[in-house]
Amino acid sequence: MLHTPSGGAGNGAAATDSGLMSIGTVLSVLRDEFPEVTISKIRFLESEGLVEPQRTPSGYRKFSAEDVERLGHVLRMQRDHYLPLKVIREHLDALERGEPVRLPVLGRQRDTADGEQQLDELFGEPAEPAAGRLGRAELLAAAEIDEEQLAEWESYGLVCALPDGAYDPEAATVATLLVELGRVGIGPRHLRAMKAAADREAGLVDQVVSPLRRHRNPQTRAHAEARTKELAGLTVKLHAALVQTALRVRQP
Repeated sequence: MLHTPSGGAGNGAAATDSGLMSIGTVLSVLRDEFPEVTISKIRFLESEGLVEPQRTPSGYRKFSAEDVERLGHVLRMQRDHYLPLKVIREHLDALERGEPVRLPVLGRQRDTADGEQQLDELFGEPAEPAAGRLGRAELLAAAEIDEEQLAEWESYGLVCALPDGAYDPEAATVATLLVELGRVGIGPRHLRAMKAAADREAGLVDQVVSPLRRHRNPQTRAHAEARTKELAGLTVKLHAALVQTALRVRQP
């Protein structure tokens, strides 16, 4: 059996009653281990034949736990072994046929006279257009919600469109989580404090990183994005730890 991504593809809370998951739920599950994965990435892997989700009569993708497990294995082989998709596909096909195969290993590409080789070239996949942004219809489909739900979340500031009307890939994760929380009675009005806290945390990170963005040295400015991701990850972990601590204190 292939290794399940951290967070567990078989997590009952992430699956629907039929045991199948929407692409938005799959994104949420995979991001526990692969924070950079996007809906566009999942669709690309599907187009390359790495996974074959079921389709509803309306055309929506429905992924099984095995599909998510396979996606996690593909992403892990890319991340840990820098393997092209063709090699990964052949390896997985051989495993499914029950053939004893060894995982091929490619070293990380080093800087060359022509510059550092991009990972998307190594993986044989094009860069995602417009940073993987989602249109409104794509967001509705990914989270399997309707216009009324999205409009309500937007009115509370929980989901926000970018200036050009598109949505950041994270909006799909937010929408999926809002759906899950709604199932246990936690609605948008209950989450205003959480949104306010997130805004304050983002402001704190921005306060630290802003000097790097304005620095004269191009390398320092380029480092700003990496530092932003690092600090964002730390604040998320701290927030989760504080919530867990608060819940333990409340236990009798």
